[in-house]
Amino acid sequence: MRLLLVEDDHRVAAALAAVLGKHGLQVTHARSGEEALHALLPDHGPAYDVVLLDLGLPDQDGFEVCSRIRLRTAIPVIMVTARADVRSRIHGLNLGADDYVVKPYDTGELLARIHAVCRRKAQDGPGAEGEETASDGGLIRLGPVCLEPATRKVTVGEEPVALTRKEFDLLALLAQRPGVVFRREQIISEVWRTSWEGTGRTLEVHVASLRSKLRLPSLIETVRGVGYRLVVPSS
Repeated sequence: MRLLLVEDDHRVAAALAAVLGKHGLQVTHARSGEEALHALLPDHGPAYDVVLLDLGLPDQDGFEVCSRIRLRTAIPVIMVTARADVRSRIHGLNLGADDYVVKPYDTGELLARIHAVCRRKAQDGPGAEGEETASDGGLIRLGPVCLEPATRKVTVGEEPVALTRKEFDLLALLAQRPGVVFRREQIISEVWRTSWEGTGRTLEVHVASLRSKLRLPSLIETVRGVGYRLVVPSS
């Protein structure tokens, strides 16, 4: 099992890598958020099975790193941090983390959680999340809609569509798992990186704007009382 350890403290990383190595895990150490994101690029080497992500990184907050990972891949992410408050835990899980472990922790429990998230990923199976989506060199195709995360470009058919930063982030989030309902709280946490309830109206405005700009009113479906999901249109 290949594991990416994102931790800025070299001593902590070395000690943890040694323990995990004794249990058969191949550990690669990334010291910053950008180093971790680079390591996860498709052409950078063998794929990883899980990411252990510390939140206190030198170049950017771990929450930001988790959000950017989720825009690229469904790899399991376990946040490992000293932030024990409930709000941080909820925020991390809403951003797409698969688990949240508070320091100090028991190594045996950490290993059990690593294996648990990998088992769940294996049970989901490849392609379970997006029946009618296709990916080609980083492109995300949703019927006539095409997203290019690297350049943040969107086209419908052959026609480019100008989106704001938040509109693109919202569309890219829903496009990760077409047909799956994203709760309003989760969307607000990931796109606006806040848990403020007052952001709800802003979410509704952005959804309406996306429907209008893409000229596909049925692309984003409202699930009353829960949230939104993306419905892939026919080409």
